[in-house]
Amino acid sequence: MPALLAYSTSHSPVLEEVARQELGPTDVRIRVAAAAVNPVDVGVLRGPVRALTGLPDPVGLGWDVSGIVAEVGGEITDLSPGDAVAGMLHVIDVKPTVGTHADETVLPAGSVARIPDGLDLTEAASVPLNALTARQALDLFGPAEGRNLLVTGGAGAVGGHAIVLAAREGWRVTALARNSDADFVARAGADLVTELPGPSFDAVLDAAVLLESALAAVCDGGSFVGVAPGSPVAAERGIAVHTVGVQPDREAIAKLLGLAADGTLEIRVAGRVPLHDAKTAYDKVADGGQRGRWLIVPGDQR
Repeated sequence: MPALLAYSTSHSPVLEEVARQELGPTDVRIRVAAAAVNPVDVGVLRGPVRALTGLPDPVGLGWDVSGIVAEVGGEITDLSPGDAVAGMLHVIDVKPTVGTHADETVLPAGSVARIPDGLDLTEAASVPLNALTARQALDLFGPAEGRNLLVTGGAGAVGGHAIVLAAREGWRVTALARNSDADFVARAGADLVTELPGPSFDAVLDAAVLLESALAAVCDGGSFVGVAPGSPVAAERGIAVHTVGVQPDREAIAKLLGLAADGTLEIRVAGRVPLHDAKTAYDKVADGGQRGRWLIVPGDQR
């Protein structure tokens, strides 16, 4: 079957025929409808993530996915062939020979959830990794308790979801984004700033990976959460510093898919490409500034 692989000798994804993966007793085999291209995929492909994590050469590309269950392991009783699901494969933990950028993929059942009515099967692929990163990052701050929060990269995939989730939970949210993103930021539930302020926020979620520059916006004794485990920030001024290392969580994914289905989380798709044109999507994501996720779809469907 066709799948995209990352080789240390290439900065472009390589499409190859690979053997089907074995199905374990707690796994599900998914016929891929769509799989998002995320910045971490570019990091795996072009070297930084590979160098930090010791990934094999080659390694399968792709983290999150949507599709139809084709087969379930012998111990699975709550999913069946034909179910529409979305989920994520933790590439760094699993080090797969096949990721989600393929015709089919195998994921642990604990990493996938059914797609609820009202959510498009293909578009659901944009939800798991980004929304789950936002969810788990916010969890590191603890309860809102009336605090104010700055989200850098507020118009990006992680930042946009974080704004919505934080505003729902009582945070007073400000987003760092461009003026052209003002309407989206307002819909998500945040005030807009276009330049980093001085230390005026109880908490900062640094979805844009601005690192020390973003830390400077935190008040003394506040909280900072980054999203790049390979780029830690040193604590200062009594600030609690954490970095989210997103982990698959079936229950959380199900809740986030539900919020996408009812319109609470806005789905944004920048474009769709088939497997053989994946380089287009990877290049777009590498260039930055995308509003929404590029999706890889099997075959030539757009």
